[in-house]
Amino acid sequence: MATTRAPHTQSTGSALDRYFQISSRGSSVGTELRAGVVTFFAMAYIIILNPLILSGADHTGATLGLNRVAAVTALAAGVMTLAFGIFARHPFGIATGLGINTLVGVTFVATEGLTWPEAMGLVVIDGVIIVLLAVTGFREAVFNAIPASLKAAISVGIGMFIAMIGLVDAGFVRRVPDAAHTTVPVQLGSAGSINAWPTFVFVVGLLICGVMVVKQVRGGLFLGIVLTTIIAIVVEAVTHAGSSADNPAGWNLAVPTVPDSLGGMPDLSLVGAVDLFGAFSRVGFLSAVMLIFTLVLANFFDAMGTFTGLGKQTGVIDKDGKLPNLRTSLVVEGAGAIVGGAVSSSSNTVYVDSAAGIADGARTGLANVVTGLLFLAAMFFTPLYSIVPIEAAAPVLVIVGALMMAQIKDIDFSDFSIALPAFLTIAVMPFTYSIANGIGVGFVTYVVMALFAGRGRTVHPLLYIVAALFLVYFAAEPVMNLVQ
Repeated sequence: MATTRAPHTQSTGSALDRYFQISSRGSSVGTELRAGVVTFFAMAYIIILNPLILSGADHTGATLGLNRVAAVTALAAGVMTLAFGIFARHPFGIATGLGINTLVGVTFVATEGLTWPEAMGLVVIDGVIIVLLAVTGFREAVFNAIPASLKAAISVGIGMFIAMIGLVDAGFVRRVPDAAHTTVPVQLGSAGSINAWPTFVFVVGLLICGVMVVKQVRGGLFLGIVLTTIIAIVVEAVTHAGSSADNPAGWNLAVPTVPDSLGGMPDLSLVGAVDLFGAFSRVGFLSAVMLIFTLVLANFFDAMGTFTGLGKQTGVIDKDGKLPNLRTSLVVEGAGAIVGGAVSSSSNTVYVDSAAGIADGARTGLANVVTGLLFLAAMFFTPLYSIVPIEAAAPVLVIVGALMMAQIKDIDFSDFSIALPAFLTIAVMPFTYSIANGIGVGFVTYVVMALFAGRGRTVHPLLYIVAALFLVYFAAEPVMNLVQ
């Protein structure tokens, strides 16, 4: 379960071993195969969740369709995860980015009045820009310009963010209803208690996974998901909790029951249903540019933060804080936005949930190959994969969050000019549900603190540029109101 590995040495095994550097990264084929399955089950909820987020109608009354979005979500995730594993050779799964899909569905379509093809056209353009920034080396330069303290803070913040996702998805942390008339935003369970069977299953699963880590059981997190799923199926058979759509105490997404059918042929009719330039005539050139700018900045730094956190967890980042194959990784990840927009699943990006597989031993792109193939298979067998409820995978996310907290020791909290940016980076990510927000607040604060501490010249020039861009990003809505 540890995130450290043996020093890099030249692999002398099979061609597969040499290509993915399996032995030299302290792993094995069996470990990679198993951990790839863990990553899939930690990410598979996106197949169910993304269609719900993109379910609204545009101003013409057109909808994307739940089954069609589920199919293209699995398709894009499978293709991009495979590509990342083969070319970048890291165990970082790729799928539709949460937050970006909400931005597309709520802001672009519901608020700005774009049609779905027009909105997805902007996602494709965003991807092209991201790829160009990666090919020219700009993304890599920004990544390398981030100081070590902020990189550590980003890793810890992502750990907190992952844990928050797990706690919320499992219903352990819930939003306080408006009817309560309180300024307190969240609470423990429902009305301050654990009175829902799915949340109880999550708690049991969390303890099981925790024991697996303590006992250093090989494949413990995978076993934890399997055991928790079995418990969930038994609990549902006895209690009939059902879906949270019908019962607030029900299962969040998938109800853990044996499906009536295994699946069927996927509907891929959304592939290519894109209008690249329609948004420019719909909302005007400047407004469209601002929408693209928002997408680019969110994509750019969400991915960069995730690379930092996952790279540290795998132990492949070198002493200078650099990730091997970084430029290739950034190019392939950027292509995820192009592919996601082209199939109408929204921008695809590297997933923090990949940390579940990494915690179970994944160190190479071979794990991604397994995850990618499972996503492609999910196009045909979505009902089968929906047996695993999010409450059974959420414990792994919380465990991973705890493991990633170890990076906090690399932050010098005795120097407040470092401590404040680091703290804000860590806190803002989970509290705003955004990696990019946490990075942006951290960057801006770091630059301001360095200037007033008399260390302005030690700050990399790119950080000043990025901090200025984030100021525009945070003021995106009033800026868009000005240009409209």
